[in-house]
Amino acid sequence: MSTITIKPRGEERVRSGHPWIYKSDVAKVDARGGDTVRVIGTRGRTLGHALYSDRSEIALRFITHDAAPVETSLWRRRLSQAIHFRDGLHLNADAYRLVHGEADLLPSLIVDRYGDHLVLQALSQGMDRLVPELTQLLVELVRPLGILARNDPRVRLLEGLEQRVELLYGTVPDQIDVREGNVSYVVDPYHGQKTGLFLDQRENRLAAAKYARGRLLDAFSYNGGFALALAPHCDEVIAIDISEDAVARIVANAARNGLANVRAHAMNVFDELRELERRGERFDTIVLDPPAFAKNKASVTKALSGYKEINLRALKLLTPGGFLITCSCSYNVSEGDFADLLAAAAADAHAQISVVEKRMQGRDHPVLITVPETFYLKCFVLRKLD
Repeated sequence: MSTITIKPRGEERVRSGHPWIYKSDVAKVDARGGDTVRVIGTRGRTLGHALYSDRSEIALRFITHDAAPVETSLWRRRLSQAIHFRDGLHLNADAYRLVHGEADLLPSLIVDRYGDHLVLQALSQGMDRLVPELTQLLVELVRPLGILARNDPRVRLLEGLEQRVELLYGTVPDQIDVREGNVSYVVDPYHGQKTGLFLDQRENRLAAAKYARGRLLDAFSYNGGFALALAPHCDEVIAIDISEDAVARIVANAARNGLANVRAHAMNVFDELRELERRGERFDTIVLDPPAFAKNKASVTKALSGYKEINLRALKLLTPGGFLITCSCSYNVSEGDFADLLAAAAADAHAQISVVEKRMQGRDHPVLITVPETFYLKCFVLRKLD
């Protein structure tokens, strides 16, 4: 088997429980990119097995921590465990995450379920090489009608992998009907964001529905996930997104679900929040679910400024007693950082706010406690006091 020897600092990282070893902590390489390798410590002891990348800064992604060889039975067992866990969640939806990478001990593998179809992403050289084997296992374990590879994220370029979308098994239509609770959507698995939909906010939408009332503003609405889930509890819903295509989907989804109180507009959210404030508009419920403002550490300062700006404007638009559901999906902005900027925004808005709930990504997107990178979505439910 191919082998990699790592430096003492890499061994310390292994002992801490983190599965990633960076290129700078690799001492010796006897392997090719994409190999499943035996990892050796400085004293010659086998530390386990990992997926190796010769292009990424993340050189190794640990799979096991023993000397036993990695065989198909390991992948079958881990896929089975991931599937069984989701079955036990009893999610009121037929669109959800089936495999969540490192948190399911299947590093850099994403598998989402949309009804009777699966969409996967292999985001490292090693996992990409395993796709044929994993596809056969998924067919055996799930028996889907089709499996699509959405291997078009830009992160694959860092691995020296091409961006491509390809059918791996069966048939996958251009549009799939799915349901989240009482809301139904049409998913485009070939071109939609991520693997078709953002699936990590489902449980936060259910939580937000407990507080939604009156006039709702849903900013950065995308497909209208929050708007549609909260609309039955509100008198009027205004959804805004900068994308004309997104707005068209919101309108279509509202009509599909018989929600006549939803209006959608294609606008720059930052500009529109200021315009709504200038006009003296007020809302009883506001949702802020922006895309990741901090894609890397270098962009954190600018991201914090952006998050503070939209939350400051939202708090000024919120009626006393109203609720703000505000989110950040930027891993590089910690929950503590997010709480601090919300406090600063409240002070600048001269608003007293209380934290009603602190939430995270849905249970089908679990967090591996030794891997902080798997905790990325922060969601605060805030109440503006009189």
